[in-house]
Amino acid sequence: MTTKNVPELSEVQKTELSELFGECVNLDKRERRYYNHDIGALPPLVKKVIGNTDPAAVVKIRTEEDVVKLLEFANLHEIPVVPRAGASSGYGGVIPTKGGIVADVTLLNKVISIDPEGQKVVVQSGIIWEKLERKLKESGLSVRTIPSSAPSSTVGGWLAQSGAGYGSYEFGWGYESMEKARVVLPTGEIREFSGHELKKLIGTMGTTGIITEITLKVQKLEERKAVSASFSDASALKKAVETIRKKNIPLWSISFLNPEWADMKNKAPRKLHYGEIMDKDRPVLPIAYVCTFMYPASRDVSGLKEAIESADGTILSEEIAKHETEEWFKSMKVKRLGPSFIPAEILVPFEKMDSAFEEIKKKIKLPVLTEGMVISDGNVVLLCFMRHSERSLLFNTAFALSLSILKIAEENGGRAYSSGLFFASKKKSVFGDRLAAIETFRKEFDPNGIMNPETLEGKGILNTAVSFGSSFEPMGRLAGNMSGIGKVSFKDEKNIPAKVAELAYSCSQCGYCVSECDQYYGRGWESQSPRGKWFFIKEYLAGREKLDQRQTNTFLACTTCQMCDSRCELDMPIEHAWMTMRGKLVEEEKKMTFPPFEIMAASLLKERNIWANYRKDRDKWIPDEIRAKMKDEAEYAYFAGCTASFVENDVAVGAVRMLDDAGIEFTGLFDKEACCGIPMLVAGKWDVFEKIMRMNVSNMKKKGVKTVITSCPACWLMWHTVYPQWAEKLGIEYGLETKHYSEVLVERLDVLKPKFKQPLDKVVAWHDSCHLGRAGGKVYEPPRELLKSIPGIQFRELEHNRERAHCCGSVVSLIAEPPVAYRLGNIRLQEAVDVNADIIAALCPCCIFQFRVAAEKNNLDIQAQDLGALVARSLGYNIPDSTSYTLESWVPFEKMISLMQPENMTDLMVELLPQMMAAMPAPLSAMMKMVKYVPGMEALMKPMMPIMMPRLMPLVMPKVMPDMLKAVERRVPMPDYMREQLPDLMPKAMENLMPNMLPEIIPLLTPRMIEYIKTH
Repeated sequence: MTTKNVPELSEVQKTELSELFGECVNLDKRERRYYNHDIGALPPLVKKVIGNTDPAAVVKIRTEEDVVKLLEFANLHEIPVVPRAGASSGYGGVIPTKGGIVADVTLLNKVISIDPEGQKVVVQSGIIWEKLERKLKESGLSVRTIPSSAPSSTVGGWLAQSGAGYGSYEFGWGYESMEKARVVLPTGEIREFSGHELKKLIGTMGTTGIITEITLKVQKLEERKAVSASFSDASALKKAVETIRKKNIPLWSISFLNPEWADMKNKAPRKLHYGEIMDKDRPVLPIAYVCTFMYPASRDVSGLKEAIESADGTILSEEIAKHETEEWFKSMKVKRLGPSFIPAEILVPFEKMDSAFEEIKKKIKLPVLTEGMVISDGNVVLLCFMRHSERSLLFNTAFALSLSILKIAEENGGRAYSSGLFFASKKKSVFGDRLAAIETFRKEFDPNGIMNPETLEGKGILNTAVSFGSSFEPMGRLAGNMSGIGKVSFKDEKNIPAKVAELAYSCSQCGYCVSECDQYYGRGWESQSPRGKWFFIKEYLAGREKLDQRQTNTFLACTTCQMCDSRCELDMPIEHAWMTMRGKLVEEEKKMTFPPFEIMAASLLKERNIWANYRKDRDKWIPDEIRAKMKDEAEYAYFAGCTASFVENDVAVGAVRMLDDAGIEFTGLFDKEACCGIPMLVAGKWDVFEKIMRMNVSNMKKKGVKTVITSCPACWLMWHTVYPQWAEKLGIEYGLETKHYSEVLVERLDVLKPKFKQPLDKVVAWHDSCHLGRAGGKVYEPPRELLKSIPGIQFRELEHNRERAHCCGSVVSLIAEPPVAYRLGNIRLQEAVDVNADIIAALCPCCIFQFRVAAEKNNLDIQAQDLGALVARSLGYNIPDSTSYTLESWVPFEKMISLMQPENMTDLMVELLPQMMAAMPAPLSAMMKMVKYVPGMEALMKPMMPIMMPRLMPLVMPKVMPDMLKAVERRVPMPDYMREQLPDLMPKAMENLMPNMLPEIIPLLTPRMIEYIKTH
């Protein structure tokens, strides 16, 4: 089958595809590049052989009907289609070598039905194993086998790849638990495969069609136990397993590490959180073969200990067994010591496993790290890695060692683990007798060869190279063995700090960070994911990308929820890297932050708040009787923050009412309180952050405060974690403790509980705010205890809670792209709707603000209420609901954010063209008017505008500013306090914005300016 190469679609095809799939199509050249690779890092020479792998388009599939439409379209135009899910494999199965369309099936991620009695589940193919297992647990079930990449790999992907994993000792290969698959064939026909027919799909990597649905056999959920043991060599390990098999000891899973892997695990960098080591108690593994045996707790495995010891194995501590099972899905953690790995994944008969290890040790001079899985069919999967650096020229020659390991497997009766683009020449040994049936099927149902071309056939020159390498393996091995590297060091390069560059090359591209990243699922495209950003940095350092304003915005758009940090299998400090990039790009390189942050910064410097309000009004929310009790100096101080002070007063009033009822004496900064500064930190305006931080710390110390109490999690994070770090960096004495009010009050519930007067007869769902939970101090239980203490409450957990809680989508998304924020808020609110909640409660003013706005925008009938306000109302206080005022307060900001988009700023400037022309120096104005009379002047003017405008605007803007302010007022409804301050805020904001906004505005403004000159 000869397939056309389609690097670009025609304009007609683009239009048709966009009409078919709308916003689920991406034709952007930069975005398409993120879909040109899988998990593997290829040597430059191999990349050259493969050639351009950028697709011509990416389509996100939502339904089976979408698949049918796509394949009918592709067949009509003979365009290749490459199915893609988690992209968590490294065999080239999702690489579009012929361009065409990448069909991203990750939105096919639903559980269709669960049958607890029959122990079966029907799922869409794009569901991630981790999510499936979580859903099954709700019904008392569990999967039978699960891949070691479960946090990112999909059920359909495991069938298409064909793999083994945890549980394969008892249940075999993953596909052996798959009963039926529903597939859209290349022709657009839908067919179900089961029994013997299913073999036509196994391991074919999307070349026989797009899998949409799978029926899986599952098992009853049961607690599992683990025993870890060490063995001096592979023979001893083999002997123990042979005894276990002979005695039929009913284990579920057997997995192991070789000594080199155990050693690297011990040396792997510690998990850090704001510089603090989080895994201080990580156990040290013996430098030996470390094997972990797992089994359901109800089973009698009394012979296990004897089997281990009879092979001279040593049973390790329960601490190690627990740690190893907790590290189930973190195989790649050791890549931090790479930063790159040369992989080789092989299958060998178990009885030859020790021979394979001996041969590898004898023939391969680079340390080979190996993880193994024992399968029920008597084989063992060996995942091998060799440490290297893909930036080194030696990476090309060292890569030949993967073929040496494969040859060792073949000499011991084994084979490559899978086929795919890179090992297409080995497909006969991989597929065996199934190959003929698969090829016949493809010829019949894919006559145009559109489905994932070259994945099973291979690429001619690459096949030749692999065959040549296998034939002359000793020569390749000789060169590879001399291609080792020492310590790999990084330096600051092209505006990328050394540590960030090192992390980019360390990233395994496993995709664990993708699906749960709110920046990604709010926007839907790979560029927005942490994995995508690491890929960009590598492409940029290699000279294949530009670090422009668009990419700066991508780094800025992270909401700092730190979900990626908690999911990263390498324990990389991902969010910290994006924060570093913020400072580098905005503070140092003077790239533009999101425009609304400039207005906020101007307001903050003038009035110490981000809401463009007056500082004299900051403490007006304090009830008179509470103000009378607040001390000039006290051990405790309550810090309200901007939003609670100016917009959601119920948050601040509720907090001080509770503290007062609990008998806590406290002070505050009153009208001297300033914003905590986090908006400036995430905006990259670190100079402004430093000024504010110094002011707050100084004012707090003047009050004799020892403990700062906050209601806002972001304020908590600043006072608790960031301020101390900056104070140390700046040489400021700090010495302040920080607590959230919930932490303080749960210790005094015995005082508060008797005072509750008003029951809350409502169903209330609880939202964990990121900055106090996962990204902060993991404060999860105190707020719950406080909420549950309200009489009459019916408490509900959301599906994603505590460490796994989804971000609300504020504040950065609200500032950057309000429609994205509304989408994110809706996703979180739907979880509350799903548990029939009347109220979603939180303790973060920004989360509450976001939920209130998102509920209105998405027409959801659910209240968003603050924890403190709910408690205080139950204590008998009449605290007005601030929802209406919240929605009113958002309107001017929403309008201002919209106004600052390049298209709308251009419209504003077009309206001001008469004033701008009048404000220009006379010679320049006269020259521009020549466009009207002199032929060819228009063509001359267009290239001059990008040069003239940046020089012209600083001269023109002050003269035009009064008219600009009036034009802004016509477009943005504002309260009096904001309108009064606009003459002070707008000039400063525009001064900072214009140098960076002009490149985006000039192409839009120039033709309209020329047209204006011609007609006036």
